[in-house]
Amino acid sequence: MASGFKFELVSPERLLLSEQVTSVLAPGSEGYFTVMAGHAPLMATLKPGMVEAQLASGGTKRIYVQGGFADINAESFTLLAEHATPAEEMKSDELDRQITELETTLANAGADDEVRSRSEQRLADLRNARGSL
Repeated sequence: MASGFKFELVSPERLLLSEQVTSVLAPGSEGYFTVMAGHAPLMATLKPGMVEAQLASGGTKRIYVQGGFADINAESFTLLAEHATPAEEMKSDELDRQITELETTLANAGADDEVRSRSEQRLADLRNARGSL
């Protein structure tokens, strides 16, 4: 097996990945960042986006996260996601349906700034997820 470091991606629903990896690309709140073995300690918040883990055994695992936290040190990376879905489980027609619903919600939001703001953020997240497929 190739050398690497331990990567775990956990959501409230389940453990999605726990493997040796050579690198992980993650959507930090300040932009995407890559973690490799020997990384300096770091804690970061995550924005919605696709996580790409290069497995030490070969291949790539892609998981869409809807925010969360990253805890990184020289030996491991633990990603605690608010919600996470493996890319192969994401359905484009379901994302399209949710985008259409939110567009309707926004069109009818009127002057309610709180509803409008939440809907705009969720719509941006869904479009980002759709673009990641």
